Amino acid sequence: MRPCRRSSWPASRTPTPTRPGHFRVQRATRCRVAVNSDAAQRAPVFHRAGLARVRRWGPRGGTANGLQGSGKVVQAVPLRRGELVARKRFVLIHGGVMSGMGRRVSPALVQQGEWLTVSGCKRVLVVVHTMAYAHRLREVFSLFESDFRVQVVFTVAPHAFDEGVATQLRQDGVDVIPWRAAVRSRFDLALAAGGRGTEQVQAPLIRLSHGAGQIKLQRGATVAGEPRVPGMLSRQQLMHQGRVVPTVIAFSHMRDVQALERSCPEALAKARVIGDPVHDRLVASSRMRKEYRRRLGLREGQQLVVVATTWGTSSSFGRFDALLPRLLTELPGDRYRIALMSHPNVWAGHGRWQVHGWLAECRRRGLVVVPPEVDWIPLLVSADFVIGDHGSLTAYSSVADVPVILARFPEQGVAVDSPAALLASLAPALSPWHPLQDQLSYAAVEHRAQDYAPVVESLSSEPGRFHRLTRTLMYQLLRLGEPAYAPRVAAAALPPPLSEWEAGDSGMSA
Repeated sequence: MRPCRRSSWPASRTPTPTRPGHFRVQRATRCRVAVNSDAAQRAPVFHRAGLARVRRWGPRGGTANGLQGSGKVVQAVPLRRGELVARKRFVLIHGGVMSGMGRRVSPALVQQGEWLTVSGCKRVLVVVHTMAYAHRLREVFSLFESDFRVQVVFTVAPHAFDEGVATQLRQDGVDVIPWRAAVRSRFDLALAAGGRGTEQVQAPLIRLSHGAGQIKLQRGATVAGEPRVPGMLSRQQLMHQGRVVPTVIAFSHMRDVQALERSCPEALAKARVIGDPVHDRLVASSRMRKEYRRRLGLREGQQLVVVATTWGTSSSFGRFDALLPRLLTELPGDRYRIALMSHPNVWAGHGRWQVHGWLAECRRRGLVVVPPEVDWIPLLVSADFVIGDHGSLTAYSSVADVPVILARFPEQGVAVDSPAALLASLAPALSPWHPLQDQLSYAAVEHRAQDYAPVVESLSSEPGRFHRLTRTLMYQLLRLGEPAYAPRVAAAALPPPLSEWEAGDSGMSA
């Protein structure tokens, strides 16, 4: 096989020689390079722009980014601006997808034209930042199923928690185009559940919420004189260079529109209330409780305790070294199963191995750790108790009519009118001094669905109508007539058994 030709490096980025055989790095970078080992030279298949020093070589069979035959993968390390590196220690790479002959090509979904079989489609770009955003967006882009007039294209936008997102999407059968290619192309509509980088998207943009209302107040510095508000209500996230970025800002509740009028009045005209998809799917899935419990492997009389945690320093995850051993010690294994559901950002921030490593002893003692990509609705519907914090999953437990005990609630970081704050005013708090079985019994006896009705009502101003309202909105922006049938709100699929997520000897099993 002929080696790839090296792409020319833009003059503005050319490393400046400082002495023979060495170069000075002009900008910091991190990248990953696939290398064709069959070539006479180690010619790179250009994947991302940057300058990378080789850290590790490893054999890898199959295709390497378009090159047939056995390949090798280089794991590159970041280089700092101004760092002096020897020529033999780095490979120069250039952005774009390379053909086997070294010519840059774009994915067919970007080029369109002669490469596609179904032509003339309206193109919708789904911008995925994190796994949590992917869960919410799935409820939206699935509304285009069976419509040959629409082509859905996916990309992963840069984010601190984007690790593993593209890989998971591909495992789910979703083809992903590079972010740089996505922002260079025009689309008829774009969907996003986060704001980072969306000002670069060339399409009318629908910005969606990704949780149970607007719970967490914005982190970091705010504009002088402005109060802290949830991110989706902040001027910093909604505006760029004096303009409102989204074409439509879709909220679940009218309360959020009223808050937007105070926090960012420039965006008020873009606000729409469409309801909450998780609320509607929980309602649709509630009739499946017996089937879910049977598939999970729960025996008659056995109770499922779901431990739910959001992410960040104010979450309950950081205190699990005390809570989880207590749960596993005080609750008999023959009567209780304990399942932990952590926010996907915990996994993306610390890494799958580290999360499993921290929880290794708990897993060996019976804790079931649910992976972040799993649809958690069947577990919430099946639960007998939820021990949670201020995260969305805990708030959604009110829709499933599950007794809740709060393990932690950081009042200073939560919006006072959010569903989480309302739930915290009603749910009992976990006590470190009383037996856990007694506290679970107390929560079950004191729990009355009518008491938590205000929490359920605070999740959606349009209960049962999310899919209909969202589809109407998207097709209006696409200037297409809707399909001649009502969108279906399906119950969540049957889950695998809990035993599938139990620990192996190495603590690395999913």
